Amino acid sequence: MVVAHDFLYQKPSTLQEALNLREQYGKKSSLLAGGTDLLVNIKESRLSPDIVIDIKGVPELSILEKRDNSIFIGSAITFTELIESPLIKNSTPLIVEASHTVASVGVRNRATLVGNICSAVPSLDLGPALLVYKTDVVVESVEGKRVIPMDKWFVGPKKTALLDNEIVLGVLVEIPELKNGTSYMKLGRYSGEDLAQAGVGVVVSENFEYKIAFCAVGPIPKRALKLEEYLNGKEFIGLNDELSQIIQSEISPITDIRSSKEYRRHMVEVMVERGIKLALSRL
Repeated sequence: MVVAHDFLYQKPSTLQEALNLREQYGKKSSLLAGGTDLLVNIKESRLSPDIVIDIKGVPELSILEKRDNSIFIGSAITFTELIESPLIKNSTPLIVEASHTVASVGVRNRATLVGNICSAVPSLDLGPALLVYKTDVVVESVEGKRVIPMDKWFVGPKKTALLDNEIVLGVLVEIPELKNGTSYMKLGRYSGEDLAQAGVGVVVSENFEYKIAFCAVGPIPKRALKLEEYLNGKEFIGLNDELSQIIQSEISPITDIRSSKEYRRHMVEVMVERGIKLALSRL
């Protein structure tokens, strides 16, 4: 891979060292974990950092563990590690299902969940999964830690709430208390390494509480709060005119190289129905 410009490369072995570098270079620094997005962006001159800070050597960022009633997923944890984790499979299976749809096996062996949400592209597959679970993003700078709720994380296409001097330590995903069924529906142009034309994540609890989130049909991944309010407490039978209108009010797709907005609008209704029915069957 040809790199278009020179930059300083540092691989700190402690979190404090990484934070100091981030503080020193700010927005002229880029963080490297998996690098599957970063290296392409540098190659194609979309990014021109003065320094690349390789965080894979920081022990705190490679932690995957249960903490009270939540799971902490460190910034260096790859999709393959999530897919193979019994802890994730047994407690938050939607993360596993969504992780399986990310790119290819080779990419999943390197790419990280935190890198995925930091890219903040509208089509990111883990957006819906982390939104329908109660998730917080834990970040730190030399000034201290702060916690950002997942629904406040995405602030625009390819933009997040992360400040230039901060590093994401990981995400805290709350384990649902009630028995539930989940599903992730991804619409792609072909089988294989493709970005979503649309994505729908669903969690249905045994008391018929619905949590639904979309990706690729708006500027940011987001919860479908009006749709959830309409469905909560009801046993889902199928689509009707009122439900279709609510779904359409929740999304704002565009036409791009992967799909027309009209096709996305039609397919999201199909995906919501299929996703809810699949989640209920698993429940």
